[in-house]
Amino acid sequence: MSLKDQLALVTGASKGIGAATAIALAREGAHVILTARDSKALEEVEEQIHAAGGSATIAPLDLTDGDSIGRLATAISDRWDKLDIMVLNAAMLGSLGPVPAIDGKELNQLMTLNFIAQQALIAAFDGMMRKSDDARLLAVTSSVGRSPRAFWGAYGASKAALETLVLSYGEEMRNIGRFRTAIINPGRTRTDMRARAYPGEDPASVKEPSVVADRIAGILTEDFETGAYFDLN
Repeated sequence: MSLKDQLALVTGASKGIGAATAIALAREGAHVILTARDSKALEEVEEQIHAAGGSATIAPLDLTDGDSIGRLATAISDRWDKLDIMVLNAAMLGSLGPVPAIDGKELNQLMTLNFIAQQALIAAFDGMMRKSDDARLLAVTSSVGRSPRAFWGAYGASKAALETLVLSYGEEMRNIGRFRTAIINPGRTRTDMRARAYPGEDPASVKEPSVVADRIAGILTEDFETGAYFDLN
């Protein structure tokens, strides 16, 4: 129970890495707030946590709705004084294709969720995280954020932007109490997003989300330096 009495917020927690992470953090004693659009799926994750003796609260919302993040922050701050952990996991893949063929409307949606909403979350919960004795913000990225790949330009750009945002925030907070940020690249993992990107791949050939989730839970108990990059490839 290394995270006992700590409050954690996990986005994209209805399935995949997000759901597995929420379960792993709850197993370590944290009270986990689960956010995603699919309320039914969130309820199923919450039930798993409760069945295992953990503690969780669901908060269904669409991160691309400009007002939803503010409402979430208000609701959480009305109930808790501080936020110890935030895991920025929610993202969309979008269509893979050459840069000249990128659809502007879809690109706007992708950047809104993968980048702009992440900044809004940081801004909304900055005050609560400053009150923590050991605040940690962990953002889930992709290898294409650092190593550009043909046909992955839109998604890769969104992850590169996210990394820069989170690492910059960590530098700003470096000398303000105990506040650390880190990036994790989960690598090849059995998720719906991976299945869409690689439809011919055997799911059994890649690791399960629980492997990534256990590593995230471990990282959050480690004394890592702010700005750390964890690559699980």
